[in-house]
Amino acid sequence: MLPFFGRLLSKKKSSSLEENDPMKKFLIVGLGNIGPKYENTRHNIGFKILDRLAYNEDLAFEPAKLGDITTYKIKGRSLLLLKPSTYMNLSGKAILYWLQKEKIPLENLLVITDDLNLPFGTIRVKSKGSDGGHNGLKDTQLQLGTTAYNRFRFGIDNEFGRRNQVDFVLGEWEPEEENQLPERLDKSVEVIKSFALAGITTTMNTFNGK
Repeated sequence: MLPFFGRLLSKKKSSSLEENDPMKKFLIVGLGNIGPKYENTRHNIGFKILDRLAYNEDLAFEPAKLGDITTYKIKGRSLLLLKPSTYMNLSGKAILYWLQKEKIPLENLLVITDDLNLPFGTIRVKSKGSDGGHNGLKDTQLQLGTTAYNRFRFGIDNEFGRRNQVDFVLGEWEPEEENQLPERLDKSVEVIKSFALAGITTTMNTFNGK
């Protein structure tokens, strides 16, 4: 009997270590602005992608400090999903708070945002880079003190022509884009899962340009 109980205790100890292992914890942040006014705007694609993951996995976001959060568990990994309530320009404050609170390594952070310089629906994942003029990324860089953090850019169209840039990003999707969004959202959910399970390099190689 003793060997059996020894194995049982060993398994419990191992399981506990896995749950507390910081390398198995991830912070996935979708950038956006709170409130009905912004809900279906291009600038809120980060929120929309996390909402899609939550919907697919029957998760519910709950209000918390500096944002709405929920937790998604997959194959021994724990993903904290965060939609900051700080508005776009102060997103970094929420990101830094939850990284520190949950003791999540910087390399396990993924920030999801819109990109005006990519065609609609195009995916681009990078492990570092500039803010590209995006205020949410600009504040994230300021708060983290580095540009070396993982980001997932979702193209919202690089051909807005003579339209005002602010009006465009804060505008709602065209009907044709709305029709294509469900497939693009599901592909984006795959990106998140790949990041947690396979890592940033594999995820970049698999999904960039798709």
